[in-house]
Amino acid sequence: MVNLVDMSRAGTVFHAVCASAVLSVLVFSHVLPAQAPQPSVPADAIYKQAGQPVEERVRDLLRRMTPEEKARQLDMYRGVSPSVEDDAQKSADDIKAHGFRPDIAEKTWGSLGVGSIHDLYGAPELNNEIQKWVIAHTRLGIPALFAEEGLHGFSTGTIFPAQINLAATWSTQLATQTGAAIAAEARATGIHMLFAPVLDLARDPRWGRIEEDFGEDPWLTGQMGLACVQGMQGASLATDHSVIAEPKHFAAHGSPESGTNTSPVHIGERELRSVMLKSFEPSFRQGHAMGTMAAYHEIDGIPVTADPFLLNTILRSEWGFKGFVLSDLGAIRRLYDAHYVAASPKAAVVMAINSGVDMQFYDFDHATFQNAIINGIKDGSLSSTALDRAVSDVLRVKFELGLFDHPFIDPTLNSRQHRSQQRLDISYESALQSMTLLKNKDNLLPLSKDLKKIAVIGPNASVARYGDYAPEPDERSHNDMLSQIRQTLPKAAISYADGKSIPQALDQIKDAQAVILALGERPGISGEGSDRSSIDLPDNQEALLEAVVATGKPTVLVLQNGRPLTIGWAKEHADAILEAWYPGEFGGKAIAATLFGDNNPSGHLTTTFPRSIGMLPDYYNSDPSKNHKYIDGDDQPLFPFGYGLSYTTFKFSNLGVEIKGSGPITVSVDVTNTGKAAGDDVAQLYVRQDVSSVETPDRSLKAFSRVHLDPGETKRVVFSIPQQELEIWNASKQWVLEPGSFTVWAGDSSRADLSSKFSLGQN
Repeated sequence: MVNLVDMSRAGTVFHAVCASAVLSVLVFSHVLPAQAPQPSVPADAIYKQAGQPVEERVRDLLRRMTPEEKARQLDMYRGVSPSVEDDAQKSADDIKAHGFRPDIAEKTWGSLGVGSIHDLYGAPELNNEIQKWVIAHTRLGIPALFAEEGLHGFSTGTIFPAQINLAATWSTQLATQTGAAIAAEARATGIHMLFAPVLDLARDPRWGRIEEDFGEDPWLTGQMGLACVQGMQGASLATDHSVIAEPKHFAAHGSPESGTNTSPVHIGERELRSVMLKSFEPSFRQGHAMGTMAAYHEIDGIPVTADPFLLNTILRSEWGFKGFVLSDLGAIRRLYDAHYVAASPKAAVVMAINSGVDMQFYDFDHATFQNAIINGIKDGSLSSTALDRAVSDVLRVKFELGLFDHPFIDPTLNSRQHRSQQRLDISYESALQSMTLLKNKDNLLPLSKDLKKIAVIGPNASVARYGDYAPEPDERSHNDMLSQIRQTLPKAAISYADGKSIPQALDQIKDAQAVILALGERPGISGEGSDRSSIDLPDNQEALLEAVVATGKPTVLVLQNGRPLTIGWAKEHADAILEAWYPGEFGGKAIAATLFGDNNPSGHLTTTFPRSIGMLPDYYNSDPSKNHKYIDGDDQPLFPFGYGLSYTTFKFSNLGVEIKGSGPITVSVDVTNTGKAAGDDVAQLYVRQDVSSVETPDRSLKAFSRVHLDPGETKRVVFSIPQQELEIWNASKQWVLEPGSFTVWAGDSSRADLSSKFSLGQN
């Protein structure tokens, strides 16, 4: 048996799944205890009646189910089974030759049904065929749930910028549009659930999954996550364009010890509630997300998959969660062979379900997992109440999706939804708005389109960088930045070198009027399982940078990377720095548009750029008592949270605060474009209670608004802050709004210095 804990991804490699995708979901055979013949179900059973309330249908179906049928609903089947890992090609060939194989389905699933299917990425016709068989050949006719990855694009559909790019736009509108677009492309193939968005807080840039996050701030992450969830789930789940959203990794996964994936997280309940859970709460309370993924790690010695306080007390009781909890890949198994809090696989399964987990994600083979549930009920170690809760949660989602009433997708829908122009436009717009200008000495940018000779140098020039959870770029699409620069300046002489040989690179820039240096990260050093002990420029890139700058040529550094990097030398010596992150399939076009003035950069950082790795953790909203002074260098970050330049300039003025009783706090400020170009800025509002009973962050983001302004134009931006947002979790473990004075700052970064005071609860 393969040790699933060693499989670092919770997803799949997209370019491989399409070849091997379908029938191997059915090849894993297992033995369960034989169940006695069960009575047939009347045609007028309540759960079969579309007009009945969902909860009534769930209860009616649940009471008809055997323990074996219940166990099956909590299991996930995959496209490529670990048990036949060596025969993956054989399985792919079998699919091409034979298609769906009912004989293998009968052997594998029998009459017990299927909880969920993952790693299939099948066409709608195939998914319909499988669904039809599942419903017809199982006693109760419970449909299967098809679930796949969709962090910044679904399968071979539109590839959107990475989530860190979407965050840099500070646009909840784009987040909603992106979520809706990915959902529509997925549902058109028969997919019902996407493993997104990621709402961890990116507080340690050594962690490889920073690119999947919205950044380090709980408020921004919470609002962007809410927008994504609302886009994915829409007004109703029972449509042909909406899916279940699954905010992950619940909870606090983004701040692991040493920045290594799955490591312990060292926080107490106050920080958990005040910071880490704040990024998730809006998606559940307001967005009513119907899925979530329980993370690998432990908090204060308690693994998340064995933590009823997180999964039941907070998620279900306090937040009203009605969906189902899926373990991260192998997270239940880790209770047994990583955390060592369970003595056996059975004990791990029972512990997880008793604690609030509903479904496994390839933790144990199907027989081990399902027998653990059945035997746990028999010997009393598994609570029947917990089992029924888990099964009800899964069934409820299937009813809400309308799968019992309309289980199939229109096969013609995919051709209309797949990579539609509307979705391609959203991807490009997101890439444009995420371009983040970090330095622009003497207004070198935008470069003139009249330049005759330009050198484009570096390993990220001739290949598009999509980031993790995306297919490999298709070189034939020419969407890399080198190709797009050549298209933008068709008459200019564009020389190129990948920079592996520094002398060769220097030879290419001898006659250049400007150098565009394409540096950053590559696959294998960013993404899930790619944690780094250094966040300097990788490989020979620092030496290449310094050699190019030493020539005296005007040099623009363009970064494509998944995490903040320690680029102190570049900040001091490069003429301009453009942070592009992983900007999706139109990233090269967006970069070129920005470099040559067709796009005014307007992205703002959502993660702090530390000066050195020794400063970690380094995030803007740390507690004021933090002693961040070192004897061997500047203690300030290279670029602070919220920072971003433009080809124009902005001024904030006339900050005002108004409070009426217990109503929202209204804060208004004038934003003026003081430059000569139209542009967007991000107005940001930060608040701190001056004195409180427990220590609170130095300042915290509480509102933001993206603003477009023509030259000389002024707009009054008005923010409304519910007083509840200023509550603190006090020493008595209660949310309270303590009376006192507060300071508010407005500006376009966390270093905003325009401030005012207000008071609450004082006569």
